[in-house]
Amino acid sequence: MAYLLGQSSRVRSALGLHLISPHADVAVLIVSYNTEHLLGECLQTLHEQRGSLRQQVIVVDNRSSDRSVDMIRSRFAEVELIEAKQNLGFARGMNLAARRANAEFLLLLNPDTVVLDHAIERLVKFARSRPGHGLYGGRTVQRDGALELSSCWALPTIWSMTCFALGLSTVFRHSPWFDPESMADWHRDTVREVGIVTGCLLLVPRDVWQKLGGFDERYFMYGEDADLAFRARRAGFRPIICPEACIVHDVGKASATRADKLLLLFKGKATLVRDHFDGWRRQLVLLELLAGVGLRALLARIGLGPDRSEAKGWMKVWTERHDWIKGYPDKQPSREHDNSKIEVG
Repeated sequence: MAYLLGQSSRVRSALGLHLISPHADVAVLIVSYNTEHLLGECLQTLHEQRGSLRQQVIVVDNRSSDRSVDMIRSRFAEVELIEAKQNLGFARGMNLAARRANAEFLLLLNPDTVVLDHAIERLVKFARSRPGHGLYGGRTVQRDGALELSSCWALPTIWSMTCFALGLSTVFRHSPWFDPESMADWHRDTVREVGIVTGCLLLVPRDVWQKLGGFDERYFMYGEDADLAFRARRAGFRPIICPEACIVHDVGKASATRADKLLLLFKGKATLVRDHFDGWRRQLVLLELLAGVGLRALLARIGLGPDRSEAKGWMKVWTERHDWIKGYPDKQPSREHDNSKIEVG
């Protein structure tokens, strides 16, 4: 019987068809690019820690050059695999996965994560008990159990950008006054509304995702979750953190090189400013972005600065400032629904 089911799956794949999973509690959406070993651990813990959840798992592979696809096929037959013909980026990849989902909730999850102690089940239960918040996140830790701050952020403001421009957010890293976006004085150990729930662990009711229109696909990577949070708050939702939903997040393990990451990060920031600040505030914050990058590049050039390992990255970002400061084009790229191959294991 298993052989016949496998053959049937391959026939459907060859015909370009896909299965619609039974209605699930949560569809876990993962976008992966060359993360074979990290992704394998993530999927294994997803399976082991699912508890009583009816769980659908969808992975979009952004044309990886490693053995990620073969690993999924051989080890995780229940995963719905979408093979993109090109690197779609994070926002487009997640939107593609979301269109395949058939569940009450969508759970956006990074491939460089490890699910702990039924975290997804806890988060779904939390969201059901507190409807109306729209975006739900959890607590992220490092491998040694130390707190990892990136599960959420405060929304950027003129003050936080001024601190970046003057270097205060770097010199006084994690200060509640001079690095307010990090919210570092809070250990993510209490229930709390936040500005931004990041895409490494983000639960959204499917109807809310559809109401918001998903991610803005102009954002290739970085900034799309902040943009979603801005739009969610305008729609009346209040993003919130559930401290009992805890995962390991190996920050940066699934990212590009530091310099390339910084370029994508600041292009996303510039786009976010242009989308959500207006008038003189927009111009001021864009100038503050340039000033902050310029200051760090200058310190890197003369061999100063608190983090010399990032020196080349800051200099590259400054050199290419005329490009990233314009942000992404206003016109969104077309969604190529046929630009992927579906394999259902």
